[in-house]
Amino acid sequence: MTPKLFALGAAAALSALALQAHAALAPASAPPAGPAAAAAKPAPKPVSCSRACLVGLMQKWIEALPTHSARGLPLASNVRFTEQAAAIPIGDGLFVSATEAPTTFKIYLADPTSGQAGFFGVIKEWDKPILLAARIKVADGKITEVEHVIARDLRPNGMANLVTPREGLVADVPSGHRTPRAKMLAAANAYFDSIEQDDGDVAPYADDCVRHENGMQTTTNKTPSPTPLDAANPGQASAFAKLAPLGCHDAMNSHVLQYITMIRPRHMLIVDEQKGVVYGFPRFVHRGNVREMKIVGVPGVDTMPMNFGPNDLQAAEMFKITDGKIHEIEASGFINAYMAPTGWDAQYPEHYKYAVTHPHTHPHKAGTTSKW
Repeated sequence: MTPKLFALGAAAALSALALQAHAALAPASAPPAGPAAAAAKPAPKPVSCSRACLVGLMQKWIEALPTHSARGLPLASNVRFTEQAAAIPIGDGLFVSATEAPTTFKIYLADPTSGQAGFFGVIKEWDKPILLAARIKVADGKITEVEHVIARDLRPNGMANLVTPREGLVADVPSGHRTPRAKMLAAANAYFDSIEQDDGDVAPYADDCVRHENGMQTTTNKTPSPTPLDAANPGQASAFAKLAPLGCHDAMNSHVLQYITMIRPRHMLIVDEQKGVVYGFPRFVHRGNVREMKIVGVPGVDTMPMNFGPNDLQAAEMFKITDGKIHEIEASGFINAYMAPTGWDAQYPEHYKYAVTHPHTHPHKAGTTSKW
């Protein structure tokens, strides 16, 4: 026998003796080792997180920000955290700059089906108010995902609407008026389709639908006030005065949002069936090719200049849905680079499960030359 074979044989003999000795010392009642033991002992069930659990964890996350420490939060070892669409470490971002937790304007949402919770509210950063939209995902009692979208430099006319949330966004929907989960998601996506198609008939707008963006009321205004588009349309106060009274449905039919190339991805991630709210983090893409908008159905306003783009708006958007209709829309966001990463997609999601239908965007694909 060669030295190599002898060594292998000796090792095998020693292993066998060790196993016999272990068996002799083990208690008679010891469970079997190996696969048989796994089969005999059922695997632990995943820890579910109820509505109260999800809201509680979301509150703990938000309240931890101005303490500048994530200590005590149940974080998964592989937790992912993005702020302003960039992946950053836990402990950076608002953990550094937040100086006050929310007071009166705060909305908490929970979706036990997807294991996610949401927050939309005003906190302070370096003692100035900012609008924070946040999301967490929970698995086995641990926070696995966190997303922050921040609107800074809030306008005074918007702050008036950021003192307390609209009742519809925080009230439960009576059981007889709730909308099935799938139809809630369909209604939210129909809103984006409505923008892409310049068609108010595409989405189920309620007659009392009102939209707020960074606190500013952008539909159904009896008294005209500044909107987020003012900077892109200097000198258009008279035109906005005529557009301002339009509701959600009629504003879409005016084609005033035709400068938006597409909304991709949409990332509608939280469906709070109890409150009737769909909440997500869509990306509004502005290619910048629309430099003059043709307005439809608004006497005295035929065209409007548009000086906006190329850029993207990373938004947070929520929809209150009762009896299948959209009643309240609450949105915030910040301007990012054109086709900037979202923080949650491997590549810019040019191919998305919802077909691009906007007449301006149908032929467009990123990185190609199209005729416009």
